[in-house]
Amino acid sequence: MTEPFFPSDPVPVKIATSDLPKRAAAAAIMLAVAGAAMWLGGALLQAFIALVALACFVELALLAMRATSNLAFRLLALLGGAAYIGLAALGLARLDIYHLVGVLGVVIFTDTCAYFAGRAIGGPKIAPRISPSKTWAGLAGGMAGSAAWLTLYMALAHNAGGEVRLADTFAVAGGEALGWAVTGALLAIAAQAGDFFESWLKRRAGVKDSSRLIPGHGGVFDRIDGLLPVALIVGALAAYS
Repeated sequence: MTEPFFPSDPVPVKIATSDLPKRAAAAAIMLAVAGAAMWLGGALLQAFIALVALACFVELALLAMRATSNLAFRLLALLGGAAYIGLAALGLARLDIYHLVGVLGVVIFTDTCAYFAGRAIGGPKIAPRISPSKTWAGLAGGMAGSAAWLTLYMALAHNAGGEVRLADTFAVAGGEALGWAVTGALLAIAAQAGDFFESWLKRRAGVKDSSRLIPGHGGVFDRIDGLLPVALIVGALAAYS
């Protein structure tokens, strides 16, 4: 009898208590490194994206190895993971700084607002067997945060001629603002779906984090799980626009 790729019941994973100070310090360092790569741009930015993508793929591959001993399923996971992460990285690498800042802001505001809204409001869980900490209130908070960010950012950058700087004036049509808000909310759902996918894989592998590379955050995959689907969507839209 062949082993299923994912067992029918997830392996129980103990959820650690909040370590917000450590997470905040590590996040500040990560933002500084990413910001420096974006500021330098060019080949250095491309190399940074490739390095992050490679680290993420290694972690996904290790999770897949833990999840099953079936060679066929492992191969399928590796090929699918390579396509998923590789195309997302390619999408990011093709974006200009103007759009790259917008994408990163969507993911950051989604994660941050979902975290605080979920903790402050609580309420029903979305899928407790996959991710016990994710609530509908958190999702709503993430959508609201992403919508607010994208509306404000696009309005300011749009009035600055598409440059990443503050505009001299702030004026935006209601229809444009609504479109950006809806786009931000939908991208937040995509980001949360990426988070759920990684949580699903981790629980089947019986681990809490994809690695211990980043203090308080786990691994690279843990940090960019929401960025991957957003990068795929925005990259595809940019390629065919």
